[in-house]
Amino acid sequence: MPRKSRSLSEDPLASFPPWAKSLAERYYTKTISTFILHGDVRDLQPGGKRFVSLRNFLADELFGSRDLVLFYDRSSGIRLATPEMQKDFMAAVQGYDVLFGSEYAKALPKDPARAFPLIESYARVRIADGKSVAVVIDFAETVAPAGDLGYMPGEDRYSLVTLVKWAQDPQFLVADFSVCLIAENLAELNPRIARNPYCATIELPLPNEKERFEYLDWKIAGSGKKRAEVSEVSLEALAQMTAGMSRVALDRVLSEAIAGPRLTVEKLKEKKKEIIQAECHGLLEFIEPAFSIDMVAGHGKAKLLLKQAANAITSGKRDVVPMGFLIAGPIGTGKTFLATCFAGEIGIPCVKFLNFRSQWQGVTEGNLEKIFNLLKAMWPVAVIIDEADAFLGNRNAQGDSGTSARVFSEIAAFMGNTEYRGKIVWFLLTCRPDLLPVDLKRQGRAEEHLALFYPESSDERIELIKTMARKARVNFEGDIAALLPPDLPKMSGADIEAALVRAKLRAVNDKREKVTREDLLATFADFVPPSYPLEVELQTLVAVSECTSRELLPESYRQKPRDEVTRRIREIKTLLAER
Repeated sequence: MPRKSRSLSEDPLASFPPWAKSLAERYYTKTISTFILHGDVRDLQPGGKRFVSLRNFLADELFGSRDLVLFYDRSSGIRLATPEMQKDFMAAVQGYDVLFGSEYAKALPKDPARAFPLIESYARVRIADGKSVAVVIDFAETVAPAGDLGYMPGEDRYSLVTLVKWAQDPQFLVADFSVCLIAENLAELNPRIARNPYCATIELPLPNEKERFEYLDWKIAGSGKKRAEVSEVSLEALAQMTAGMSRVALDRVLSEAIAGPRLTVEKLKEKKKEIIQAECHGLLEFIEPAFSIDMVAGHGKAKLLLKQAANAITSGKRDVVPMGFLIAGPIGTGKTFLATCFAGEIGIPCVKFLNFRSQWQGVTEGNLEKIFNLLKAMWPVAVIIDEADAFLGNRNAQGDSGTSARVFSEIAAFMGNTEYRGKIVWFLLTCRPDLLPVDLKRQGRAEEHLALFYPESSDERIELIKTMARKARVNFEGDIAALLPPDLPKMSGADIEAALVRAKLRAVNDKREKVTREDLLATFADFVPPSYPLEVELQTLVAVSECTSRELLPESYRQKPRDEVTRRIREIKTLLAER
């Protein structure tokens, strides 16, 4: 039976979400019958005037006009969408048993090696009868997982070959027949089916602000309560603040607010952080910026550049915002603090990459895909990658079947996508920018290279000490800077904070709330910062070499020739290698 054509006078797809419209459009081309759905596949979908699971949406809405809709996964086995369809299927199974001598009518098989022949036989018979058929295979990554074909178990190889065969079978292509493979992460599905030209790959994105607003409005209206009784935040603000959350996550938050105390801004932030971190399986860490850029001591030019970028984002001029920032400098100069303060300046979410790599093939790429999908839904968002030179690797990495090289390429491609300019702002933090691949720190990715250094002048040191005292919440009445000895050694912000915390510890041990003059004098007289002269000099020089603004450089390096800096870098590297 040829595929049904649409009437030009009406559009049955008008109420469908964009991904469903895309699937239908490709189906009507009559060249593809296998569709791979990935992304936010465990979320609720808009089905008419309600929200339903993806399974129900496929059965009732997208494939609602099909004569037969069959579902399969390794856990539940074969199930039909309605009791009438199930009855028809069981009658066909009985005929299959008679023909092949099996006993599947007593207990339907769940393993794909036995279930797939049964599904194929049933589909071909019903297509020959003029019926329209849809087959939905959930958790497809467990049926045809990513991996080298030579190392796959026989059952997985059989499943993969079967799916590829169905995708390009002439009888299925001309019939009213569709196969939907559902996998949360496309990278976990075998590329022989995921990248097959006879398959259409369709991503289900996390809901955008408009879609979140529609769901929030529907959920609260159905609760029988007024919005003010459920949340102190307006629906518009709720829709904005819940960027990156699925409808299932929204349902959890609202259900608690409907049944218990109403939702506050603080509770929403807490719940959002908790839910998204749980959904990411520990791949991202949410950082709550407690300060704005004004809290950063020194680094005037760097702060100015970041403030300009922040103002551009808040004013909607995202096309002038750098794709990312490379922040280099010796240890303890406040690179992470500066990046988080940028997020705090404009109140956007700030996330930090955690270890997303796995020893199992396909899992690392799947984790990265999940991170990227979340970042796209959360914008604007600041992304911090600390120790970037070690964390990101390079395209020449070997020894893991090419996984590290593929991951590096995917990160580089995502960072360089100008579609996300001003939406996803990258911060690559490192004290050794010379070890960071050129691919990541070139223009179009980490465009602005900021260098941070230890304070050189007395005024800079005093400003830093006062700032660190506020950050460490030192309860002291008076001017801390006036107590410092004149021969105080050169110290980083981290060194100063450590000394101040030690002074607070002295007060706590004496059961005092306030830090005294004697605590500070004794602490700074005793404190000796760790000394790594060659390492710190190397980190300083490579930051000077990498910096893209002369005004960011200390006076002692501003006029120094670059070839002299480069020569000294080589000398220090040689000395360190000899140790």
